[in-house]
Amino acid sequence: MRLLADRLGSGTATLYRHLASKDELMAYVVDRILGEVDIETDADTLSTTTWQEATARGASAFYDVLKNHPNALPLLVAQVPVGPNALAHRERSVAVLLACGFPLDLAARAYTAVAHYVVGFTLQQHTQGAPGQEDAARLRDFYRALDAKRYPATVAAADELTSVPLSEEFRFGLQLVLDGIELARKAAAGGDQPAIVM
Repeated sequence: MRLLADRLGSGTATLYRHLASKDELMAYVVDRILGEVDIETDADTLSTTTWQEATARGASAFYDVLKNHPNALPLLVAQVPVGPNALAHRERSVAVLLACGFPLDLAARAYTAVAHYVVGFTLQQHTQGAPGQEDAARLRDFYRALDAKRYPATVAAADELTSVPLSEEFRFGLQLVLDGIELARKAAAGGDQPAIVM
């Protein structure tokens, strides 16, 4: 708080008259960032799109914003965002699923699964750093040089493991999540419980 007060040309006492704590300030920062997520789809526009397309657009917009603000990722992990922008995003996302016939519990779990996928994927890339072409080439060469008797699958897949751009990797993983949610939705609609493998 002292650093922020110095940058604002103020004192910490002045900041604490407006904010209860550093945690409150961080919550405002996160919500401001979430306000940049451009989600145009809501339950009223489902006549022209599917829940999968609407959810994928929202997840991609969220991912794009998080890539632009990687230092905010630990704040998203530290606490569930509940500011006005976060609430509006959550409301639209869950409402889309409910409008498509999702049972309430599955809509909530589906929303959370997608949000966790986006945050987790982005956090991993920020923590490790996005590999450059040289890094990918070194990793590919390392995989190729492994003992093919001990690691035959890794050696065989060396190119595929190191050549997929992050944006494609993100979309592929997101599609797997959405496909799994669709299976759960169909099972719920049929009265069956989806099999959850742990």
